[in-house]
Amino acid sequence: MDTFVSRESEPPASPAAETYLCILNGAAHSGKAQAARARLAAIFAGLNRDVRIVMPTDGEEIVRQAREAVRESRRMVIAGGGDGTINAVANALAGTQTTLAVLPLGTLNHFAKDLGVPLALEDAAANAFSGEVRSVDVAEVNGCVFLNNSSIGLYPRIVREREALQRKGESKWAALAQAALASVRRSRAVRVRLLSAERHVAMKTAFVFVANNMYELAVPQLGARKTLEGGTLWACYLPHAGRFRAIAATLRALFRGAKPAAPLAFTTQELCIETQRARVRVAFDGEVRDMETPLRYRTRPRDLRVVVPRAAS
Repeated sequence: MDTFVSRESEPPASPAAETYLCILNGAAHSGKAQAARARLAAIFAGLNRDVRIVMPTDGEEIVRQAREAVRESRRMVIAGGGDGTINAVANALAGTQTTLAVLPLGTLNHFAKDLGVPLALEDAAANAFSGEVRSVDVAEVNGCVFLNNSSIGLYPRIVREREALQRKGESKWAALAQAALASVRRSRAVRVRLLSAERHVAMKTAFVFVANNMYELAVPQLGARKTLEGGTLWACYLPHAGRFRAIAATLRALFRGAKPAAPLAFTTQELCIETQRARVRVAFDGEVRDMETPLRYRTRPRDLRVVVPRAAS
């Protein structure tokens, strides 16, 4: 169902010219999503903005709605949800003139935090119209865009196990803890080759982690990114050294903790990951997909228009 917030003070305008589209994730926690929609309708009305609110129930429908907005030449799409929802919308908007505004409605909201978007819903909604547009980098793996990071190895298995437990009624954090323990008991090292202009490595590893720009390693900015406009990938890998070390390193990645320092981390613009398997599970922005190998990563500098808080004068 769609919700429309009308602007009565101005004459009707064409949807492409004036009506903004807000995409909310309607798949999980439907009661909370419905409450968020009602709350947003009131917020947008208070801001005197025409906003069409839609609630797709799966990732494919989110992408379809966002692509339709691009075809209609809408100036902005407002995406509300976690990093997976924001990723789905960004896949449609990257490389176009349609701007993305983020409403951080997920658990971790990594991308919103790195953009400096307010976490309070009212403030984030207001920022969509009062902020300034900036072009930031995206990265991609085999043609799929990601905003934060991508990985292979232990982490994708943890995500799949966590999702299965959540479908059985476990809370997200309880499911995460159980999934980590279950996955490490069944974990196996992955044999890979990392090929880039900067480095050629062949090894067995617990995981490989590829980020859209470099993560900070020092307190108090641990796990954040100084810039989303550096035009680089940041690749980390951990040679296999036992299951418990693997799970500890993966959990640090989950919670934006410290990542391995050089020489286990390096920056590049393109990276190829080869494995002995024809297909591997790949995580990106909290989602998991089976992909054919080799995995080809590249950065796409300043290819996504986003709304960020206006800089203080």
